[in-house]
Amino acid sequence: MTPGHELQFPRDHGSHPQFRTEWWYLTGRVKDARGSEFGIQITFFRNRPRVAEDNPSRFAPRQLLFAHAALADAKAGRLLHEQRAARAGFGLAEAHEGRTDVTLDDWSLKQTADGYRASIMAREFAYALEFKLTQPVLLQGERGLSRKGPRPAQASYYYSQPLLAVSGSITVQGERREVSGVAWLDHEWSSDYLAPQAHGWDWIGLNLADGGALMAFRIHDGSGGTLWAGGSLRAADGRVRVFAPGEVRFEPLRRWRSPRTRTEYPVALRVHAGPLAFELDPMMDDQELDARASTGTIYWEGAVSAKSGGRLLGSGYLELTGYWQPLKL
Repeated sequence: MTPGHELQFPRDHGSHPQFRTEWWYLTGRVKDARGSEFGIQITFFRNRPRVAEDNPSRFAPRQLLFAHAALADAKAGRLLHEQRAARAGFGLAEAHEGRTDVTLDDWSLKQTADGYRASIMAREFAYALEFKLTQPVLLQGERGLSRKGPRPAQASYYYSQPLLAVSGSITVQGERREVSGVAWLDHEWSSDYLAPQAHGWDWIGLNLADGGALMAFRIHDGSGGTLWAGGSLRAADGRVRVFAPGEVRFEPLRRWRSPRTRTEYPVALRVHAGPLAFELDPMMDDQELDARASTGTIYWEGAVSAKSGGRLLGSGYLELTGYWQPLKL
């Protein structure tokens, strides 16, 4: 990672195959015409395993692609999710450079003239969604370089696209529903993300009711202590404040234990992020994803609402990793 390096667009919307780990991460809250609310999550991962790189065979796994997709249905009270994995190449899995254009079989996330288009065909649900830009890129950290640990090299290049206007359809239980709502996209890449003693992270991305955007995270160790923290707040007037590690705290208010994995997660939290303090409540407790068949881990990733003094501050997604086992990227 290079301090002072300037991200350049549209080039940096695309893949960075020289780095070990990269992801495009879309989360959102949508409603259909009947007022039913859903949480949507789509993530494409690219990994450079650094094995067999000198092997001339087309079958050598120089780049691997993974994808997760999930649908949170508040009325049903359960999470539908699916995952995929493949080595890059052969026209089946690709992450293109220079623009967001990621495909894995019949799953895709592609950049358009004014946003993104996602197509997901899972066994229990499907997405055909458009995400229209309403705000400029939000560079995280110092001009896009986001520290993740005590060593300067423990960092990522990281930007967000908050307050994406969602339109399109979801199909669940064979029924197609037209939906609209608001989403958030993160794009992040790194080769040295976590300190050796880190177990995982707590992360939130919130689209705020006043038109602002908030991202906050903490990296935690095996005892639950905080190794590093950070984030940013873009106010409704466009001003951006970057948080120092001591300005971000996550305090568990309620925990939920998975009946499948017996993993316990702090699904309701009080968060302090710079000038803001608020409570996070999940759309439903059971939003655990078992991704052992692709990225090799189990984590909690779910739709949440943020409230302060009984007032809705915003909505978005909470991600809790490293509670099942230490996360290995």
